[in-house]
Amino acid sequence: MKKKSFSIALVLLIGLISGCSKDLDPGVYSDKASANESSKAPTAAVLATVNLRTSGNFVILSKTGITDVYPSAITGNVGASPISGSAILVTCTEVTGTIYSVDAAGPLPCRVTNASMLTTAVLDMQTAYNDAAGRLNPKFLNLGAGNIGGKTLKPGLYKWTTAVIIPTNITISGGKNDIWIFQVAGTLTMSSGVNVTLTGGAKAKNIFWQTTGAVTLGTNSHFEGIILGKTGINLQTGASITGRTLAQTAVTLQQNSVTRPL
Repeated sequence: MKKKSFSIALVLLIGLISGCSKDLDPGVYSDKASANESSKAPTAAVLATVNLRTSGNFVILSKTGITDVYPSAITGNVGASPISGSAILVTCTEVTGTIYSVDAAGPLPCRVTNASMLTTAVLDMQTAYNDAAGRLNPKFLNLGAGNIGGKTLKPGLYKWTTAVIIPTNITISGGKNDIWIFQVAGTLTMSSGVNVTLTGGAKAKNIFWQTTGAVTLGTNSHFEGIILGKTGINLQTGASITGRTLAQTAVTLQQNSVTRPL
């Protein structure tokens, strides 16, 4: 009987020690409630998108005109304001969408005159530009000293206090709901034959290039994203873009493909 009682006591003691050791292990939860609380740990703030408002109805929007070397292929709406419609030099056959002008001087026979709508869209374009330019606490500051050729760009807020050049292919990598905002204090220049490639489900509609200086996309290059330009946006011969060109001065085209983002 003594041996049996000793054995029972020993088993109970071992069980007690084992239970205590689990309580001391920070990786083991005593109940489901504890595990659930751990799963509610705070996560990093998600970067908010830039609201284009009505300017998002345009694939090309300009304040001072749109020049064009025929033929270009434009999918989406085109507009200019406050400049006269005579400064919109794309033709009806080049646009799958609507060409809006502030007066009857726009391209015939397809132009639609709607000055008030264009005024609102241009103001919304400027508001979107200011929103993107005003974002604080960049995740990446002066990446590559302004040379981002060959880089893979993850989601987040980027800021450059100088010009940015893209001399070789770049990749923008992230999920379908991720946001990229690129703040460029100078010019943005992409070399001829260079491509911007999206991976991981990244969407052109979620990529914003806010540029103070002129934007130049080189011959036969391909670009992705929404350009919010304070000055001109220039597409050289054969360059293409999936996105939007929203310029506070002029947009120049030379046999280009401009396609609205899905």
